[in-house]
Amino acid sequence: MSEQQEQQNKVAMVICAHADDAEFGCSGTIALWVKEGWDVYYVLCTDGSGGGPDEATDVGPEARAKVVETRKVEQRAAGKVLGLKDVVFLGYQDGQLQPTLDLRRDLVRLMRQYKPSRVVCQSPDRSWTPVMRIQGYHPDHLAAGRAALEAIYPASQNPWDFPELMAEGYKPHKVSEIYIFGAPTKNFAVDISSTIEIKIEALRAHVSQLSSHFEQIEGWIRSGAEDAGKRNGFAFAEEFHRTEN
Repeated sequence: MSEQQEQQNKVAMVICAHADDAEFGCSGTIALWVKEGWDVYYVLCTDGSGGGPDEATDVGPEARAKVVETRKVEQRAAGKVLGLKDVVFLGYQDGQLQPTLDLRRDLVRLMRQYKPSRVVCQSPDRSWTPVMRIQGYHPDHLAAGRAALEAIYPASQNPWDFPELMAEGYKPHKVSEIYIFGAPTKNFAVDISSTIEIKIEALRAHVSQLSSHFEQIEGWIRSGAEDAGKRNGFAFAEEFHRTEN
C-alpha cells in the first residue's frame, strides 16, 4: 500500500444510474470496505421511474411515482444490509440520463461535500469482444459512468470549474482512486469471499425488480463471482478497471 493510500480519508462514493446497479456490480467490495472501517455513500443519478414491470399497461404519473418510492425504499434497505452511511438520489428521469453539465455539477458538489478518496462508477464504454451483450449496456449506465469520470477529473479538483460551488463553500477535492465496473478492460480484483453472502442479501432487498426470479439471479451472481475468483486466486471476486488520480 502506498503512503498516499495509508493517509487517505476513508470515505468512498459509489455513483450509479439506478437502484440495484451497485448491488450487482460492486456490493461485495463495498461490504468489505465497510468492514474495514470505510464510510460509503451511494449516489443514484436517476429516479428509477422506468423500473416497473415490462408487461405494465399503466405507465402514467401515479404508476411511476409508486415505482420511484418503491425503489428508494428497496435501495435504502440494501444500504442497511451493506452498512452504508447514506444514499443520495439525484432524481434525473430514468431512461433519459445524459452526461450533462448539470449532472456533472451535482456530482462535483457531492464529491466536494463528502470528500471521497475512492469513487466507484459504471463504465462509460461498451465491450465489443468476444460478443457484446446489449442488455449489459443500458444507456443510463454509460451516461452515469461518463458523468462520474468527468466530475472526478478535472472538475472536482479544479477551482476554475463551477465557481458557483466555491461560492457555496464547496472547495476543490481530489479523488485518489477510481474503480470502474463493467469496463472492457479489467486490471484489479477484490477478494469478496468473506462478503459474497452480504452481496446476495443486499440484492435480495430489491424485491420489486428481482424476487420473481431471484434463485436464477443468485446462481448467476455466485457463478460470475466464482469465475472472477478463479482468474485471480480467490474463492469469489469482483473485478474492476482501477486507476489512480
